Amino acid sequence: MIYEFRLPVIVPQMSGATVECVYAGAGDSLRMGGKLLDLSVDLSSAFAQECPPVSYYRLVLREPVYLRQLDVGPGQYSASSDRIALFSTDPEEPLDQDVARQVRCTVAGILRHDGMNAAGRP
Repeated sequence: MIYEFRLPVIVPQMSGATVECVYAGAGDSLRMGGKLLDLSVDLSSAFAQECPPVSYYRLVLREPVYLRQLDVGPGQYSASSDRIALFSTDPEEPLDQDVARQVRCTVAGILRHDGMNAAGRP
């Protein structure tokens, strides 16, 4: 079966997110609990203040799959509901078939870490 992941609305005021870290590449076998990527959500356009309200999130898989296509990379901004990746249950499955459903994934709030430098922050 073919699954997809589309960027969900994590916070009601968000319009999208920036990819900070990617933990897997096309063709990788990912297990349940495997990290896919880290995102940052900047709400400064929704809330004007001195310190921009930026929060960080990690996408973690809740089922074993093969990552077949990754449509984003570090530093890339994606709008809410943009397709981020395609997955399959078999590594050789053709991608030209209909998507069966969204991949099962958990979004967890995390703290900024040293690997997050997509936006050129120190």
